[in-house]
Amino acid sequence: MKQLTKLCSGILAVALLMFASCASKVHPTTEEAVTKAKGPFPEEKLGWKLGAQAYTFRLFNFEQALNRIAQSNLRFVEAFPGQEIGAGSTEKMTYELSPEGRNLVKQLLKDRGITLHAYGVVGAKDKAEWEKIFQFAKDLGVQVINAEPSEDQLDYLSALCDQYDIRLAIHNHPEPSHYWNPDVVLKALEGRSARMGAAADVGHWMRSSLDPIASLKKLEGKIFHIHFKDLNAFGDKKAHDVIWGTGKLGLKEVQAELKRQNYKGMFSAEYEYNWENNQPNVQESVVNFRSAL
Repeated sequence: MKQLTKLCSGILAVALLMFASCASKVHPTTEEAVTKAKGPFPEEKLGWKLGAQAYTFRLFNFEQALNRIAQSNLRFVEAFPGQEIGAGSTEKMTYELSPEGRNLVKQLLKDRGITLHAYGVVGAKDKAEWEKIFQFAKDLGVQVINAEPSEDQLDYLSALCDQYDIRLAIHNHPEPSHYWNPDVVLKALEGRSARMGAAADVGHWMRSSLDPIASLKKLEGKIFHIHFKDLNAFGDKKAHDVIWGTGKLGLKEVQAELKRQNYKGMFSAEYEYNWENNQPNVQESVVNFRSAL
């Protein structure tokens, strides 16, 4: 009888575990309260979409990153490859994300009133893998793929941009990365689809001793996306992010140049400092950005 009781208890325990597992997949739990940006959003009158690169919150999962973005009074996000989704899912933000995972991502975005506008910075080994990235981006409504492709991939990427009606923006990491100088980016865009352009990272230009204003002017008409930063030093590879308007960037001057160019697109707050608790820094940066307008 004791053995039978133990057996029944064991079966019941397994059944309860299976039920809990299934329930969590159907109704994923969240560890933080869902929040939404409250506005106002004055930059949108200029056609500017102020948001954040989820990499700013890389120590957290995508669900948690979205919460921090909304808390910063933002409603656009640039997702990055490899971030865990969260909300009960251990899948990651890559083209291998399952249909269930993609639906979960869409629901997380909808619940918070956040638009997934861009995806990157991404790379791939060949055309077949790039096409999977474009298919993934199309399914999730991504408008701009930010990338640093090799030169021998540019021709077929140009064709994929037209095929999927998605923009691809070439991103610049600091020198000595291949696209560190806007002249190299311009050369790469010659003869390519009008859907290929630049993802201008003003902070990385500063680290490479390039004047952000002069670099923006070189790329006029070709800028599809901005990675926005302000740094504590100019011309220093080790310079770190500071709250916008308190560093060496020249916040108002950059805004004025992009207004002059009639830039339309997203600004991704990419705050790569104070990783454990940088949401207040992002929020204050956003306040400063809007005040400077």
